[in-house]
This record gives sequence, structure tokens and C-alpha cells, in this order.
Amino acid sequence: MGKNLIQQKRGKGGPTWRAGGFRSAGDVKMATGKNSAAVVDIITSRFHSAPLLKVQYNDGKEGLLIAPEGAKVGDVVQMTGADIAVGNIAPLADLPEGALIYNIEATPGDGGKFVRGSGTAARIAAKQADKIIVTLPSKKQREFHPQCRAQMGVVAGGGRLEKPFVKAGNKFKQMKSKNRYWPLVTGAAMNALSHPFGGKRTSRKGRPTIAPKNAPPGRMVGMIRPRKTGRARGTRVKNK
Repeated sequence: MGKNLIQQKRGKGGPTWRAGGFRSAGDVKMATGKNSAAVVDIITSRFHSAPLLKVQYNDGKEGLLIAPEGAKVGDVVQMTGADIAVGNIAPLADLPEGALIYNIEATPGDGGKFVRGSGTAARIAAKQADKIIVTLPSKKQREFHPQCRAQMGVVAGGGRLEKPFVKAGNKFKQMKSKNRYWPLVTGAAMNALSHPFGGKRTSRKGRPTIAPKNAPPGRMVGMIRPRKTGRARGTRVKNK
């Protein structure tokens, strides 16, 4: 009796990522119309890879910012006429070339969209009258409006991925939190009833990895099928 492949058992599709907004500590963005903010606490959020600064603005309202390396409780984040210091917020036009920045706005006033992951930082490559050229962590350069704001420094939590999982259980929990299918098992390691490549009759398990030309959806496991079959006939034309 035939069996469905594992990708067939999982259904025709659906969301590959569930946002899980209930795990978020809140909306993390740079506020507008504020002069300064005092760091009240440093918290972690399962929704964010970097630590977060819980800040209190000069008008008494509270908010969240992405924490830079070296931040501590009691620091003051300047937002108007800011000095060149880690954590402060300023327009790109006011920052020098070569400065390390993060949490860059895509358009002035949106609160920050680029370079927000733990351990990341961008660098101001060049300044012109109508645009600022920034080198992103991917080494790609992007143009920004001179009035787009950014925070100075490097995002904290850079060594987060260096810790080994040690146990398969830890890896399972991490993948479960991201709604990822894990573990990934190769078809040749399965039983014959679970996958076309399954079975262990020989030391070289599996079957030819070219799927049949008329295979149904989901059966296309292995290499891409040949474009044509049979013996090539005809006369080869030489390039002149």
C-alpha cells in the first residue's frame, strides 16, 4: 500500500511563519518629538534577537529601543542635538563618514527598519547633499534620505549564535519556537514504505535520483528530470 511523502502529509501549504506577536515585549522604534530618554531597564524579548532598552522619555512616557553594546541602566539617550556617542539618535546628515550605526529609518520618522539584528552594524560610506550612502551588514550599499535617523553603535548580543546546542532537545525547542520543521531526515535513511528512496537492501541505499517524467506533484524528489529521453538522433551541426 502506498504512503504519502512527508511533504505531502504536511498539506498543500500554509503560513511558513507565525508572527507570535503575543511574545513581543512591545513596539520597538525610535519616537519622534522627544529630546532624550533615560534607560530604566534592559529586557529580553522572545520576539527580538537583540536585548531591548526600556526607556522613559523626557515627557514621562515609556518606550522600547534596541540596545547597543555597552549600554547600561541609568544611561541617557540623546535624541535632539545628540553628541557622537553610543546609543544616541541623530539624522544621518549629522553623523560623520565611517560612523557605525544601526536601526536606520527607511523614511524619515518611521522609527527604524534596517540593521536591527543582534551583533549587526552598518557604516556610513559617503555623504552627499541629497543622499547618504550606507554600507549594510550584507556589504550592499543603499541610499538614504539625509533626515533619516539612526542609532549610533553596534547592536548588542553579537555572540548569541556562538553557543553550541549540545543536545538535540535544545535544537528541537529552538526550531519549534520558529515554527520550523525539524529534524530533516534524508529520504535514503527512511524505510521503503516512507519514501521512494527508502530501504536498506545494499550499502548504497536509495534509487536513481531522477524523478519520472510523468511523476505526480510531490513525487518530484531527487534531481530535476531529464528534458528528453532516448538516444539522440540526427546530425550535429558544427558552429562555423
